[in-house]
Amino acid sequence: MARERGGNEGSAPSAGQGVARRHYDLFGSVSLLRDPGASESLTTVLVAFGANALVAVAKSVAATVTGSASLVAEAAHSWADTGNEIFLLIAKRRSRRAPDAAHPLGYGREAYVWSLLAATGLFVAGAAVSVTHGIQELIHPEPASHFAVGYVVLGVSFVLEGISFLQSVRQAKPEAESVQRDLIEYVLAAWDPTLRAVFAEDSAALIGLVIAAAGLAAHQVTGSVVPDAAGSILVGVLLAVVAVVLINRNRWFLVGQEAGPLVRKAAIQALMDDPEIARVTYLRLEIVGPRTIFVIGDVDLTGDDTESHVAVRLRALEARISESPAVGGAVLSLSAPDEPTITA
Repeated sequence: MARERGGNEGSAPSAGQGVARRHYDLFGSVSLLRDPGASESLTTVLVAFGANALVAVAKSVAATVTGSASLVAEAAHSWADTGNEIFLLIAKRRSRRAPDAAHPLGYGREAYVWSLLAATGLFVAGAAVSVTHGIQELIHPEPASHFAVGYVVLGVSFVLEGISFLQSVRQAKPEAESVQRDLIEYVLAAWDPTLRAVFAEDSAALIGLVIAAAGLAAHQVTGSVVPDAAGSILVGVLLAVVAVVLINRNRWFLVGQEAGPLVRKAAIQALMDDPEIARVTYLRLEIVGPRTIFVIGDVDLTGDDTESHVAVRLRALEARISESPAVGGAVLSLSAPDEPTITA
């Protein structure tokens, strides 16, 4: 069956440039397919990396000085986030490599592989360490001291993490508004795993700082290590939940997830606007990378050409569709006369 063929590697003839531009405009009208630019996305990751590195050092010093279990958990959290940003930078770089003979659909899915590793690192280096240290603190309590140092570091950390969080919101909010979706809902559904990871990690970091401050204050007021240890465990549980969510989202994209209704509607409209196509009876849009889809469809061509001419027209259509930056490849076959037409 034609639906099982590989991606199209041909190039469009010059006569098809007008049609190719129309496809680009229609596919690009959907926010999920519109790339905000490499610089904007890279800035989000770099800001997160810088903030997490500074915060990790400060928290480590404060944890050593105060002996607070909550601060130890937060230090582990920030070091895990810092390492994760390196994975995300690798994800962005490797996923942007051009297609080649061995990978005709490109390397877009590498973004989800490296983001999955980053989420796993958050679970192991952040969640597990925090929970383990909190339990150890309950078993072998050690009173904290120099509370002022802890409060200052937590306050500075909140500011730095807030700057990183605002950068991720700055990137995501306009796209969420353009498709009339809630910000959190959009981030969870977004095809860009680096944006989702930074947004989730920074959100968890801000909540974790509040938990750590509460645990430290309760320790100071009561003299008991239990609130501080409980804060460490709560931070670990928070990180575990975030890590599981991120792992699950990347898993869905890796096993092959179809584009949502907005992208599907735009794709059907783009195909129907092509003067070569009379109707569309089948369409599958598989996500093959951040803001990139693979198009598989059955179409009924206009006119009544011979079989050889129809084959040439189909290949030309595939090539024109594949010219869009949002399309990693396209495979089209002819519709059967009795197949129902699908609409946008």
